[in-house]
Order: sequence, then structure tokens, then C-alpha cells
Amino acid sequence: MTSIRDLLGESLGVGETYRLRLEERDGTLVAGHPNDASPMEIAVVEGLDRLEERPPAGSVTVEVVARVVDGRIAGRVVDADPDHR
Repeated sequence: MTSIRDLLGESLGVGETYRLRLEERDGTLVAGHPNDASPMEIAVVEGLDRLEERPPAGSVTVEVVARVVDGRIAGRVVDADPDHR
């Protein structure tokens, strides 16, 4: 049986990594969720020490974590290399 938690986890992409462009909003780095079915944006709140600039000039790789911050799903920077594809 599929639970609501499972369906929500799938649409939010918990544990998935995405290449995202970040922007700063009210002191938080935020990205739109690449999954159109996701009801939340991504607030990047972990791994910020990997960034040379805030917000970074290019895309970074972000992993979605199972936590909500300010009404957004939390994310962690896992690769800030702008040349990484």
C-alpha cells in the first residue's frame, strides 16, 4: 500500500540530487523545484560552506533532504563546481 508520505516524498524528490540555479530571498538561498508535481520550492540550508559566492553565479548540485524550512523543502549543496554536468 502506498502512503501519503510515500507520494509526497516522491513528488518532493527526497534523497534525489538536482543541478539548480539558486537565488537569494530574504537571506535564504532558494531554487524552484525541477519536479513540476512538487508543491514546494527548495531552500538550500546545508553545505553552504562549499559555495564561493552567495548566490553562486552558476548552477550547483543540490540534494533534497527530508526536512522543511520556512515552508520549503530543505536542500544540501553537494557539488558547487560550475563545470560539473
